[in-house]
Amino acid sequence: MLLGRLQVFNNWSPFLVKDPSSVWLGLEYFCNHNDQLWNLPDEKMAALAREELSRIGIIEAADMLDATVIRMEKTCPAYFGTYDRFAEIREHVDRYENLFLLGRNGMHRYNNQDHSMLTAMKAVDNIVAGNPDKRNLWEVNTELDYHEEKTDSK
Repeated sequence: MLLGRLQVFNNWSPFLVKDPSSVWLGLEYFCNHNDQLWNLPDEKMAALAREELSRIGIIEAADMLDATVIRMEKTCPAYFGTYDRFAEIREHVDRYENLFLLGRNGMHRYNNQDHSMLTAMKAVDNIVAGNPDKRNLWEVNTELDYHEEKTDSK
């Protein structure tokens, strides 16, 4: 199994799906630029997705209507090289009042989407308030719990 993450776009927003009577799935495969998985032709990538979804019982292979393959480079930060000097870089760039580093690559953090969105919303609040202090942005994702609401499954 190569599938790394599965999302149902119908559950995110009705504006993300053209036809809400169909289930719109997003599959993520984790790989490096130019490795074997990255280089699969789109039709083979779609066939892999169909086969894996069928194998785990999410869909019947024949029910898949369409597929689109999008390859995104550098979706997660890399912690190598001079990462131990990141505090110096942050101190330097934080001096620019109109520069807000956000998201995984901007902040070089493994944020989930909720953390990234919360950071962006805090940045907007700072901009609207005329607040150049970015400390509240860097405090997002420093706790051990996530921001999603946890519910009892009973």
